[in-house]
Amino acid sequence: MKTYHHLSEFERLNNAVVTIGTFDGVHYGHQKIIKRLCELAKTTGGESVILTFFPHPRLIIDPENKDLKMINTIDEKADILARLGVDHLIITPFTRDFSNLSPAEYIKNILVDTIGVKQLIVGYDHRFGKDRKGGMPELKEMAKNYNYKIEMIPEQDINDVAVSSTKVRNALLNGEVALAAQYLGYNFSLHGRVIKGDKIGRTIGFPTANIFIGETYKLIPSDGIYAVTVDMSGQTFKGMAYIGQRPTINGMTRNIEVNIFDFNQEIYGQDITMTFLEFLRHDVKFTGLEALKLQLQQDKEDTLAYFNKM
Repeated sequence: MKTYHHLSEFERLNNAVVTIGTFDGVHYGHQKIIKRLCELAKTTGGESVILTFFPHPRLIIDPENKDLKMINTIDEKADILARLGVDHLIITPFTRDFSNLSPAEYIKNILVDTIGVKQLIVGYDHRFGKDRKGGMPELKEMAKNYNYKIEMIPEQDINDVAVSSTKVRNALLNGEVALAAQYLGYNFSLHGRVIKGDKIGRTIGFPTANIFIGETYKLIPSDGIYAVTVDMSGQTFKGMAYIGQRPTINGMTRNIEVNIFDFNQEIYGQDITMTFLEFLRHDVKFTGLEALKLQLQQDKEDTLAYFNKM
C-alpha cells in the first residue's frame, strides 16, 4: 500500500475506486466497505483509494471538546488498511479551509480533479462538505456531470446491533473489551514505551512494566484489570494489565501497567503492544499492600484460567 500525507502528494489516477471516511477503529462495518472497494477495483482494473483525515474532523470543528478519543492511532489505522489490501491511502490534514469546501467543490476539486474517481463507494450515512450538507443526493447529481458510478453500503449489524465507532468507544470505556472485539473484528490494543515506575509491584511479587502512550488522542479503556497478551521484540507473552490511579497507595495519576507472566528482564525504553482480551474486575481500594497482593494472586489465577479456556 502506498501512503500519502497530503492530497498534493497524490498523482491522479485514470481509474480510481474510492471510499472516504475517518474509519476510526476500522470496525466490522468499515471492513465491509473496504472489502467491496478492493473487489470492485480488481474486477474493473482500477486501483483502490481510501481518503481519510488526520486529525479527526471533530477535533478541528470542535477544538474545545477534549473528550473525543480515537480507537486507533493513525499508524495503527494504516497498518490495518494495508492488511486489508488497499492500494492507496491518502491521509490528508483536515483544516478549516478543507471543512469549508461546498459539496460541489469537494466533489470536483478533490474526488474528480485530484484523485480521478471512476467508482465511489460510501456508507449509508456518508456526509461531506461545509456543515456536512453533502450526501447521496449531491453525489448522484454530480455523477451525471463527472461520469463516475456510486455504490452505497448499507448499515451492518452484529447480533442485531448496528456497528459504529461510537459503540466501539463506549464498549471500551465500559471495559467491555470482548464486546469491542466483536464489533471491530479484532482485539483492541495499546502501543507504548516502557518507562520507570516506583517499583511497588516488585515488593509484593508482581513487578509491572509501566507504559507511556505517546498519542494523547488514543482511547484508554476503563480502569480495571484485564487479561492481555504482550508483544515485544518479535515475542508474545501472556499477562494481566492494570489501568487506574492505584487507590490503595493513594495514587494521583492514571497509570497503565502490565504484569508479564514468566518474564524477568529489564525492558525500560522498549516499545510494546498490549492486546486486550478480557475484563477481569474493576479497580478498587484495598486496606493495604498485603490485601492487594492476595487479590493480585487471584487475578493471576483468573487470567490463567481465561487463557486455558482459549
